[in-house]
Amino acid sequence: MDLLLILTYTALCVAVFKIFRIPLNKWTVPTAALGGVVLIGTLIMLMNYNHPYSEMARNYYVSTPIVPLVKGRVVEVPVQANQPVKKGDVLFRIDGEPFRLKVESLTARVESNREHLKSIEARLRSAKLDRDRAKELMQRNVGKQRDLDVSQANVDDIVAQIDQQKATLNDLQAQLLEAKYQLAQTVVYAPSDGHVVQLALRPGMIATPFMYRPVMTFIHQNDTAYVGWFWQNSMQRLAVGDEAEVVIDGVPGKIFKGKVTAVVPAIAAGNVQANLGLLDQSTAVRPGRLPVVISITDPEWAKYQVIAGSSGQAAVYTHYFHHVSVMRKILLRMASWMNYIFPFH
Repeated sequence: MDLLLILTYTALCVAVFKIFRIPLNKWTVPTAALGGVVLIGTLIMLMNYNHPYSEMARNYYVSTPIVPLVKGRVVEVPVQANQPVKKGDVLFRIDGEPFRLKVESLTARVESNREHLKSIEARLRSAKLDRDRAKELMQRNVGKQRDLDVSQANVDDIVAQIDQQKATLNDLQAQLLEAKYQLAQTVVYAPSDGHVVQLALRPGMIATPFMYRPVMTFIHQNDTAYVGWFWQNSMQRLAVGDEAEVVIDGVPGKIFKGKVTAVVPAIAAGNVQANLGLLDQSTAVRPGRLPVVISITDPEWAKYQVIAGSSGQAAVYTHYFHHVSVMRKILLRMASWMNYIFPFH
C-alpha cells in the first residue's frame, strides 16, 4: 500500500509539474517531496490507528476428547473418521455383558430383600398382636408382667430388623441405579453435530475412563470462532459491532465480511495463577496481541471449503475517519490476491 500511494503521488506530481509548467528547482522539488511525506504519512497513520489490520488470524474450533465413563472391551465402532455425524449418533460400543449381569444380579437381590422385608413386617404384625394380648391379660390381672416385657422386646427387635432391612434395600436400590447407569454408558453417543478426527479406535481394544487417555477426538460443527490478533495500539478504537473483513489463506482472492462480536478483555501474556512462582521481567519482553473475535456474516462463506483451524488475515473498520478505510480495504484485497502466489512446490 505504501508503494501504491507513493507511485500515485509521484504520478500526480509529474502531471501537475507538466500541466502547469512548474520549473524544477531547489524549492519546488523538495516542497513536493516533503508534501508527499506528510500526506502519505498522515494517511497511513490514520489508517493504521483507526482501521487496524492483523496479519495473524485464525479460525478456532472446539474439540471434545471422548472418554468413556466405564472400562471395557470395545465391540463396535460404527463411526467413520472425518465423516459428518449427527447429535446422538453412536460413536462406539463397549461390551455390556458384565454390566448387564450385574444389573440382573442386583435386581434379583432387590426383589429378594423386598420379599424378606414383607415377611419381617408380617412377623411384626403377629408380634404386636401377642403384645396386645399380653397387655390385655395384665389389665385383667390374669397375665404376667414378664410375658408383656418379652412380647414388647420382640416387637422392638422386629422393628429394628425392619429398619435394618430397609437400609439394606435402599443401598441395593442405589447400587442397582448405578449399575443401570454404567450399563447405559457402554454406548457412547456424539455430543453434537460434528465429526471425529484421528480415529484409531478398533473393536477389541480396551477403553478406560482416564481423562488424559481419550479414545477419539470429536470436533463440534458450529462451535467455531475467527480470531484476529491485533496490536495493542488500536485498543481504544476496537469495539463490538464494528465492521470487519477476513481473508483466508486457503481461499485466495476472496474477502469475507463479518462483525466484531467480542474484544477479549484479557491478554495471555499477563496471566498470573496462584500456583505459579514469582514473576520476573521475562513476562514483559513480548507485549502480546489483543484477541478480537469476528463472526463471519458473509453468505458466501458456506460455499467454500474452509478447514477448521485455517489461518488468514483480518481488518476492522471503525466509525472513525471512515473514508480512510478505503485504503485498508484495497490493501486487504491485495493481500488476498497474493495468496495465489506461494514458493512451495
